[in-house]
Amino acid sequence: MTAMMRAVQLTEFGGPEVLRITDLPRPSARPGWVLLRVHAFGLNRSELHFRRGMGSFGSLPRIPGIEATGEVVEAPGGEFAVGTKAAAVMGGMGRNFDGGYAEFVLVPASTVIPFTSDLDWATLGAIPEMLQTANGSLTVVDPAPGSSLLIRGGTSSIGLALAVIAKRRGLTVISTTRNAAKSDLLRDTGADHVVIDTGLIADTVREIVPEGVGGAVELVGATTLRDTLRATAKLATVSFTGMVADDWTVENFYPIDFIPNGVRLTAYSGEASDLPADVLQEFVDAVAEGHDRVPIGRVYGLTDIVQAHRDMEDGTVSGKLVVVTDR
Repeated sequence: MTAMMRAVQLTEFGGPEVLRITDLPRPSARPGWVLLRVHAFGLNRSELHFRRGMGSFGSLPRIPGIEATGEVVEAPGGEFAVGTKAAAVMGGMGRNFDGGYAEFVLVPASTVIPFTSDLDWATLGAIPEMLQTANGSLTVVDPAPGSSLLIRGGTSSIGLALAVIAKRRGLTVISTTRNAAKSDLLRDTGADHVVIDTGLIADTVREIVPEGVGGAVELVGATTLRDTLRATAKLATVSFTGMVADDWTVENFYPIDFIPNGVRLTAYSGEASDLPADVLQEFVDAVAEGHDRVPIGRVYGLTDIVQAHRDMEDGTVSGKLVVVTDR
């Protein structure tokens, strides 16, 4: 008899209600691929975009999900021992092949990152993609030691994780939010300065750091990118990493007018290789020891997936949204 699993399947694009729980055959591993028992997975805005049919994000029917955390069940190539705790991120998950919104997921061995920890699955499930994006963005921005970092969109899960990592590296953190009521959340997570985002904050940021920030990560989108560049010092870098506002492109982009002299603009869209196993293990250990925190917004069960996507779409929850599959 074919082993079955519960999974969230997308057969048409649309609102949260198109995400449906179904029973599907459990995949079997083949050489070069690893089967994970998924205990938890984080939600990501790119999955919202995929669900809506925005951009070139793969084909249907599809199990969504660009990350998953659990245990190795099969690894025919011998890359990992059965029972190894591991995370899988990116590499085409949830787009080119079925992703993490399921009790089991089959992924290329190159996307699997092993770790050891006794933390609960909800906490572990919140970490991989959030840490990969935050760590990768900070790596490409590469602020000078002791300088400052502007996080445009600070209450997003990536923004909160960036603040945690940046403070550990000794940076002065300036985080933005459109909602003044979330200022304490940003300060508790590591922000030294909170700026209420009116859309034009460059002058306010330069009152804090007159020469401009030593680096910036743009998480809001194209509509605020120009202002973020204006807040950044010469020879410092801005990484276009996120699109919380769903603004992807800059209209009538004229680089000489748009980018201030000497400011560097790059983008980040990383893969599993941008989250080395030692970086993941260091962060997991720091959380377990109470030195770092995981900014979890809300935890759901698999059958709550529609509500979870509604919450992600509405932006009513600050922090990472996590699904635990056995809840």
